[in-house]
Amino acid sequence: MADKQMPLFPQRGAKGQYGPPVAQTQALTADSSLAHAASAYYDHMLRQGFSEHTIKAFAGDLRLLQKYIGPSTPVKKIGTKNLNDFLTWLLHYRGVPCSPKSYARRVTTLKSFFGWLSSIKIIPTDPAAALVHARARAPLPQYLTDDQVEKLLNAAEEKLQPPKPDPRPYLLVHLLLQTGIKKAECMNIALTDIDRSTAEPTVLIRYSNPRMQHKERKLAFARELLPVLDQYLEKYQPKERLFECTPRNLEYVLADLSEQADLPVQVSFEMLRWTSAVRDYRDGMDEDHLRQKMGLSKITWRETVAKLEKLAKPGL
Repeated sequence: MADKQMPLFPQRGAKGQYGPPVAQTQALTADSSLAHAASAYYDHMLRQGFSEHTIKAFAGDLRLLQKYIGPSTPVKKIGTKNLNDFLTWLLHYRGVPCSPKSYARRVTTLKSFFGWLSSIKIIPTDPAAALVHARARAPLPQYLTDDQVEKLLNAAEEKLQPPKPDPRPYLLVHLLLQTGIKKAECMNIALTDIDRSTAEPTVLIRYSNPRMQHKERKLAFARELLPVLDQYLEKYQPKERLFECTPRNLEYVLADLSEQADLPVQVSFEMLRWTSAVRDYRDGMDEDHLRQKMGLSKITWRETVAKLEKLAKPGL
């Protein structure tokens, strides 16, 4: 594998963006280097009106391919085996996590790039045509066992005790475990989103982006949490939002509780979200109800429920 990496887009092209001169594109042949072909493809993406996000992502993927295969490798010498080896390197040997989403996009990049080279007769066959859009299997998410949850809650309760009682850890952990909300959703809770008027108090999870409004939902939490909520409001006196601090501050709260509870892992927002979901699933909550509680689409739910089924198995 070649270590040398050449600049992919060294010259300024249309609309002030960086791209190859048109002459390079016109001179493209089967003997052209991968770096040359990648520059020509960048010019092609600009002409075709690819989105800025797509151009940036595809360019980054082709830089990785150059790093693995070598920028000076002629395109006619790149075969399907080279591309499969490259994808294997991304998954297992590069030393950088490759999410299922990134993996799928990189396969798309290869198919688009080599499909284009084939369509304009630079190469006789498309080596990426045989690549399969197989998703990289992500590991199962971490969650807390019942014993670990009990230790965490006990640690949070100790924070309520004199001489310096702090209700924030207790409120945060109970709220996350009972609602299963994400970190961003937690940080976005306004004081006016909390409704005490019903037998079971609720918190409204809202989104300012109209495209995300399908995720808005009302989530119930235990009435027994209200006295601690009042203690918290009196101590911290937030003006508009429930947690008027940075997300990092709350991550420190969870890290401190993890240490105090002597847990083998550091608790995170995501871990508590999955813990909440696993407990609800194991307790027999209706699947569509749980999907809506988590704010997931029906498509995303298919993958999530498969993970929940595995996580909820005894002894896992």
